[in-house]
Amino acid sequence: MKERVILGIDPGSIIMGYGILLVLDNKPKLEALGVIQLGKYVDYYLRLKKIFERVLGLIDTYHPDELAIEAPFYGKNVQSMLKLGRAQGVAMAAALERDIPIFEYAPLKIKMSITGNGNASKEQVAGVLQKYLHIPQESMLPQLDATDGLAAAVCHFFQSSRPTVEKKYSDWKDFIAKNPDKVRKK
Repeated sequence: MKERVILGIDPGSIIMGYGILLVLDNKPKLEALGVIQLGKYVDYYLRLKKIFERVLGLIDTYHPDELAIEAPFYGKNVQSMLKLGRAQGVAMAAALERDIPIFEYAPLKIKMSITGNGNASKEQVAGVLQKYLHIPQESMLPQLDATDGLAAAVCHFFQSSRPTVEKKYSDWKDFIAKNPDKVRKK
């Protein structure tokens, strides 16, 4: 039985959402869902320290094989984007501390992968995930940051579970050169 664990994170400096996806024989199952509440810490740098410690704690508890994280998107407020980028960087540093490969996805890519609509609302993403992973209503959290973290993990599962083409060719001539047995000459 092939098993892997994906930690998905929706970075934030006030609330950071996470989801742990257990994949058994290429079938995903929710392992854990939660948020890291950081608003109680007034000192921004203490928040960053707490992000690092809590992400390390999640890694040491669930032993993920991969980290899928939402990339900061360009917004009008440069300060907010900077804070979000720092929170993301600290979470990534925790994964790097434990030698876990990191996969970054744009919010549009995550929403598109989960709902088929890159402009889907957080509620729509949560609803699709609840149905897809058969999550009981009582296990859903009111903070949609948690399901956003889970969405990053599920997006990574979808992206990494695709069949891969073993051979790559630059053009037809290259294909023919590498596959002479598949070419019939008249």
